[in-house]
Amino acid sequence: MKRKILIEKRDNRIRTYYMEDGDIVEIHSSLADESRQSAHRLGDVYIGKVKNIVPNIGAAFIEISKGVNCYYDLKDSDTALFTHKSGQKKLCIGDELVVQISREAVKTKAPTVTSNLSFTGRYAVLTHGNTRIGVSSKIPKALREEYKERLSPLKNERYGMIVRTNAKDVPFQEVADEIETLQREYEDLTKTAPSRVCFSCLKSAPPSYILDLKNGYMDGMEEIVVSDKELYTRIQAFFRTELPEKLDLLKLYENPDFPLDKLYSTQEALEKALRERAWLKTGGYLVIQPTEALTVIDVNSGKAAVRAGSRTGSEEGAMKVNLEAAEEAARQIRLRNLSGIIIVDFINMESEENTQKLLHKFRTCLARDPIQTSLADITALGLVEITRKKVRRPLSEQEAL
Repeated sequence: MKRKILIEKRDNRIRTYYMEDGDIVEIHSSLADESRQSAHRLGDVYIGKVKNIVPNIGAAFIEISKGVNCYYDLKDSDTALFTHKSGQKKLCIGDELVVQISREAVKTKAPTVTSNLSFTGRYAVLTHGNTRIGVSSKIPKALREEYKERLSPLKNERYGMIVRTNAKDVPFQEVADEIETLQREYEDLTKTAPSRVCFSCLKSAPPSYILDLKNGYMDGMEEIVVSDKELYTRIQAFFRTELPEKLDLLKLYENPDFPLDKLYSTQEALEKALRERAWLKTGGYLVIQPTEALTVIDVNSGKAAVRAGSRTGSEEGAMKVNLEAAEEAARQIRLRNLSGIIIVDFINMESEENTQKLLHKFRTCLARDPIQTSLADITALGLVEITRKKVRRPLSEQEAL
């Protein structure tokens, strides 16, 4: 697969466009003025204070700065790093502990924090609270077993590690060197934390556009094109320290007569990704409507001919639209960064065989998403249920900040 990343600064925003085989498959957006961005970003580590405990939902609310209360799963307290204890129970109101933002605030929901800290590198993640040594399932089995065997001497009772997909094409020593760096970072933070006051930020996540580059797949990457000189200089500095071997992929694009958004139609792609309706080649279309609790995707036949005068013709027409809709729905979910519960209402079909073919096709399309996405079930009313891991805000909310 041929990959390309476009980064442009326009309308006081920095937007990152991921391209695969010539198509834009992801768009991320953030404010160019970092001082106006959210003070609480994914990956930030704080010393928080327990403000409330709600046993019946298995949660606590932890304040990480004045007035900012975050959701916290009580199960995480088993491995918490406390800087101050107020009582003998596992978790008490007034306790101060080290937490990391695991989900950004979404709409009216506060950020989610966890005691299971993650220190993420290019090739590996060090995980406090999870002591196992894991390897990405996207790495070939033989290489997975080799990694587990060679890293087994590092197993301990405090933290574990996960080897990421990006590690499959680099020498083992590069991965080992990065793990050593992550270990030092972890040790420094855990030693420093007890001497810091409540609400201290122990670790700040880099700007989102840097994080995108750090976490993005470089397999098949042809170039990373940046349209702003200042932005290019910052990203160049990141590559020199973090990814020196990929520095030659970075390109500065300066052509005022034919800007980047004209060359790759990025503005048009963004506008389409923010519309409620997405058209299909068959003449059908999707209506995509996010709500407070879930996102609904409704498949409509539109101009497509699904009623051909017979039951067979109608079934074949519905199947054709549905198969295209499955591929487009999977693309839109990733493009718009939709997450949580997603319900898709396909055109009704009578054939159970066709329904199973459609679900198989949909699962195959969803499997291409780098974020964990699962097709859960189809309800008695024919609605397809999907869950997608919540990591960051959907594109529409990123643009609204």
